[in-house]
Amino acid sequence: MEHIPVLLAEALDALAVRPDGCYVDGTFGRGGHSRALLARLGPAGRLIALDRDPTAIAAGQTITDPRFTLVHARFAELGQVLEELGVDAVDGVLLDIGVSSPQLDDAARGMSFRQDAPLDMRMDTSRGETVAQWLARAEEADIREVIRDYGEERFASAIAKAIVAARSERPVNTTCELAQIVAAAVRTREAGQHPATRSFQALRIFINKELEELSLVLPQALAALASGGRLAVISFHSLEDRIVKRFMVDQATPPQPPRGLPLRADQLPQPTMKLVARIRAGAEEVLRNPRARSATLRVAEKVA
Repeated sequence: MEHIPVLLAEALDALAVRPDGCYVDGTFGRGGHSRALLARLGPAGRLIALDRDPTAIAAGQTITDPRFTLVHARFAELGQVLEELGVDAVDGVLLDIGVSSPQLDDAARGMSFRQDAPLDMRMDTSRGETVAQWLARAEEADIREVIRDYGEERFASAIAKAIVAARSERPVNTTCELAQIVAAAVRTREAGQHPATRSFQALRIFINKELEELSLVLPQALAALASGGRLAVISFHSLEDRIVKRFMVDQATPPQPPRGLPLRADQLPQPTMKLVARIRAGAEEVLRNPRARSATLRVAEKVA
């Protein structure tokens, strides 16, 4: 299935793209946002894109635009990438957080229970531990904590116990094996949702350190922005959105010292960002692309 960029026009409008500006697409994916950004840039504009997925990097090789630079890196390495490229400041950073449709639809990636496949789930298949490898060695308490905290799964204890019992007989190596174990341990589930949905989400987020990566990239993006530059982040579930919201709000409302301290106005903590927008997909886009239903776009601007 083709990956349809969510909130594409809204994100580009929110970035207030200048034709001669320098921008970062921290999550290249299949290049939907990058191609649209390039279309808005003039001859002097520049776009730097990052992605940790080797398949995404291979797909990006078809873009031969001299204004475009694609780097195989985690977006949490943004500061290092810009330093190596000799870029001092950028005018906008766009992040589209989470898993893409091609990653879900490629059975070999092991991110979905809809097709039987090796239980991998890594976004960067060139490095790191697979979910199968982690489940083979993890303590029951650690499995329970991951599924509870990252999947917001109320049956995490029962699921973790079932996984440990199953692996004592044979390794849990495939998506269908894991889905069947989870389904047997989950007593009830919301209508239309597979019993393993939350557990698969939790394990994917954990194995890719998605929330940690998001927490690391946000201050780097702020540091990289020129005054007036904008940060636009699209997230798809509450754990991600909570991190983005907290960061932007904290930067827009710095803590104030106790009343009565003899401080001049220029000595008071100043905001580093101002909040610009919070946008959800409209009914027409959700009808066209159901994945947009849970998307939230938050935008903030760096202030001097």
